[in-house]
Amino acid sequence: MEFQNSQEINIFLFTLFVTYKMVRLKTEERVRICTLLDEVLYTPSELAKEYKVSVSTITRLYEKFKKNGSTKDLPRKGRPRSLNIREERRTVRYITSGECTNAVQVTKKLQEHDIEVCPETVRRVFKKNNLKSAVKIKKPLLLPRHKKARHEFAKKYKDWDNNDWAKVVWSDESKFNLYGSDGRQYCWKRKGESLKDQHVKGTVKFGGGGIFVWGCFTSKGIGNLCRIDGGLDAALYCQILEEDFLGTLEYYDLDLEDVVFQQDNDPKHTARITKSWMEENGVVLLEWPAQSPDLNPIEHMWNEIDRRLRNDNDKTPIRNKNDLWEKIQSTWNDIEVDVCTKLIETMPRRIKDVLDQKGGYTRW
Repeated sequence: MEFQNSQEINIFLFTLFVTYKMVRLKTEERVRICTLLDEVLYTPSELAKEYKVSVSTITRLYEKFKKNGSTKDLPRKGRPRSLNIREERRTVRYITSGECTNAVQVTKKLQEHDIEVCPETVRRVFKKNNLKSAVKIKKPLLLPRHKKARHEFAKKYKDWDNNDWAKVVWSDESKFNLYGSDGRQYCWKRKGESLKDQHVKGTVKFGGGGIFVWGCFTSKGIGNLCRIDGGLDAALYCQILEEDFLGTLEYYDLDLEDVVFQQDNDPKHTARITKSWMEENGVVLLEWPAQSPDLNPIEHMWNEIDRRLRNDNDKTPIRNKNDLWEKIQSTWNDIEVDVCTKLIETMPRRIKDVLDQKGGYTRW
């Protein structure tokens, strides 16, 4: 039950108090009170004092007697509730703790305690307690060690401002599919509630068919974009770094000593040949925690590319991979500098969210 203000709370408590007092009066006491009032032998105030109840309790009892001809409580209107308050709390706890993920599972769990309800009743309890059905958000699975590493990363860089993050060159690989299913799964969560394990659908990177690309961007604009055919290994990755990463720095007249390069912990990125290339070229790497695409602004860049591709596909359908690659290149080159800078400026907020969640899932 929700109250808009303190006045509604006071009215509710008063009504509850009066009802409780009436319930306390025995049947013979109710009959005697109504008889004495009917014969005008006592006033409501005198009877209230005698029976230690409020005057309004005596008045309400007598009004009920005159209206119904009886002092007994009439049966309540409507269907009796299936779950009491304690059982409702247990129902909500099953879903908010992650022990159960849907109404059917909660129903079976309640049956273990001899509580027989249908899934629809459970759903009504969820809605009554401000829970709503939502599509599970796809996020990389976070184990305790991942959360710890993310938390340490956030603590290390919590004092970096936008000028510090503007020195970073952001990079990543992504895959764009021609077709695919969204594979939706649903969960129950409160509005504005932070993401928990039970709200997330774990994903594996680069599943399905399509075009595999590598790209990077800076605070001055988007960098080179490279199509990868036949898979990516450490040798090919070093070639991409040589041509496209260094090519991006040359295009924007950036000195390698003045930038920090970001990459994730993919085995190709941490291979011996890759580390050797980084050392030979004097590349300063940004330490990066595993399973942290939400910390990388380029993930939102990929989302922006995908959104624009979908809008363009509604007008001119993309029919094959070559057509898709041309559209990706065109869309990538149309990305405005303002999009890049705004994404980079989200880093302090991303760091704060990771700190707030102690390394757990964030809204990004």
